[in-house]
Amino acid sequence: MKTTGMYRMWMLLVSLLCLVTAVGAQTADGPYIMYRTDGSVRMVSVTPEGRLVDTVLASLPEDYSFTVVSSDLKHSFDVSLHAVERPEWEAEQPDSIFVTSDPHGNLDCFISLLQGNGVIDGDCNWSYGTNQLVVLGDVFDRGNDAVQILWLIYKLEDEAAQAGGRVDYLLGNHEPMVLMNDLRYAKPKYTQLADTLGMKYAGLLSPSSVLGRWLSLRNTMQMSGSCLFVHAGLSSDFYRRNLDIPYVNEQVSAGLYKTKAERKEASPMIYFLMGSSGPLWYRGMVRDAEKYNPLAADTLDLILDRYQADRVIVGHTIFDDVSTFYDGRVIAVNVDNAVNREAGLGRGILIRKDGIHVVGDKGVLRRL
Repeated sequence: MKTTGMYRMWMLLVSLLCLVTAVGAQTADGPYIMYRTDGSVRMVSVTPEGRLVDTVLASLPEDYSFTVVSSDLKHSFDVSLHAVERPEWEAEQPDSIFVTSDPHGNLDCFISLLQGNGVIDGDCNWSYGTNQLVVLGDVFDRGNDAVQILWLIYKLEDEAAQAGGRVDYLLGNHEPMVLMNDLRYAKPKYTQLADTLGMKYAGLLSPSSVLGRWLSLRNTMQMSGSCLFVHAGLSSDFYRRNLDIPYVNEQVSAGLYKTKAERKEASPMIYFLMGSSGPLWYRGMVRDAEKYNPLAADTLDLILDRYQADRVIVGHTIFDDVSTFYDGRVIAVNVDNAVNREAGLGRGILIRKDGIHVVGDKGVLRRL
C-alpha cells in the first residue's frame, strides 16, 4: 500500500530539527526539498494556515509523495519524487502540441488553461495521452504560486512520460534571475520566507535541492517536428556563432547559478547566451524598434535552414493576443494570462497536423 506524504513525514521525522512557527502575511508555499552533505534532507514549507514548517529528515524514499496546495487554497495535487534527466532536445511531432508561455506564478490561470483544453483532468493529472505540452519559460515572479507551478510541471513531466507523451518546460530569463536571488519581480512572500529562515531565497532552490537539480536540467531550445521552441528569440549574433542546440542547452545550464561576473569569467559563450542577444532575452524577432536590433528576414531564413525548422515559437515579449511575424514563421504566444482569460482571448496555441490554432480557456478560438 502506498503511504501518504504526511504519514511518511511522520515515520521519517528525526529530532535534528523541527521548527513550526507563524509567519506574517504568508500563504501556502513549497515544499522546498534540499539534500544536505551529511545525507539528510531539509524540508521547508508554509502550511495553508500560514505556518512555516522547517524540518530535517534522516532520508527520503525515492518515491516520496506529498500534497501541494495553492496560495488561495483553491487547488491541490499530489506529487511523487522521481528521477530526472535532461530531456532529448528533439522529438517527432505528435498528433497535438499544446504551447503556452510565461505563467509567472499564476497557478489558477495555468490550471484553467490546461484543464479547459484537456491537457490535465480535474485532479491535475495528465490526460493528454501521447501528445506534448510545451511551456516556454518564466514560471517565476509576479505571482504567489511559482513553486506550485514548478511542482505541477515536474509531476506532469513524469505522468506524461508514463503515458507515452512528453512535457517540455524551457528556461526563460526569470529562471536565472531568481536562482541568482534577483527578486525584483517576486512577491513579498518569497523574501519574507527567506528573511525568516535567515538565508537567501535562491538557497531554497540550490542545485542540491530537488527543484534546483530539475531546473538545472531544463533545456533552452527544443525541436518538435519542424517547430523550434525558445523563450525569447534568436538574434543575428546568435546565428553567426553557428551553435548546435545541445551545446546551447548545456551552456545555459552551466550558467544558471552564476552571477554575470561569474559567467563572464567562466566562459564568453555562457555570458553571451545569457545576455541581451541570447535566447533568453532577445526581442528582435518580434519587435522592430532599432533598440531591439530587429532580425532581418533573410537571417531568419538562415536560422530556419540551419535547424531544419519551418517556424520559431517564442514567449517573453507580451502581446494583446497570440501574434505572428515574418508571414507566420515566428509565432509569439506570451499574453497577459489573467486579462485574456477574462476576455476570452488567446492564451496559447495548439499545433496539429491540420494546422496551428489559437486556444483560450475553453479550447480552440481560431485557426492561426
